[in-house]
Amino acid sequence: MRCPYCQHDESRVIDTTRDSHGGIRRRRECESCGQRFSTYERLILATPLLIKQDGTREEFDREKLSRGIRISCAKRPVSAADIERLVGQVEAELQKLGKAEVSSRIVGDIVINGLKELDQIAYIRYAIVYLRLDDLHELRGEIDRLLDA
Repeated sequence: MRCPYCQHDESRVIDTTRDSHGGIRRRRECESCGQRFSTYERLILATPLLIKQDGTREEFDREKLSRGIRISCAKRPVSAADIERLVGQVEAELQKLGKAEVSSRIVGDIVINGLKELDQIAYIRYAIVYLRLDDLHELRGEIDRLLDA
């Protein structure tokens, strides 16, 4: 593993931990400069192509999904770990389906259900875009459903 500080190619592993999603975090020390850094390894399984509403297909983009969720959670008490966990759940669900292509609605449904559990304001922010709540009456109806649940 190349050192991010001095670019030396050799480092030694000091500590290894596993997370609940099958990832491996390794704490490393550069053999040249002695700086310590962490690496994260995770298994890459095939994710299906997403079929958009207009019929186009695109690869599942973990960063794009994470960005969208972070925007809806902006200035809310939602930790980065919670967002990462939700993105991981979405990716895992898609991989479990075992299909080559799935509708992008499946991704949206998983995210919206996860946000409903995580933070109701973030849920509403995401729902405005995802559910296309175009006017205040639709938005109020969604808020009323959320409050009744």
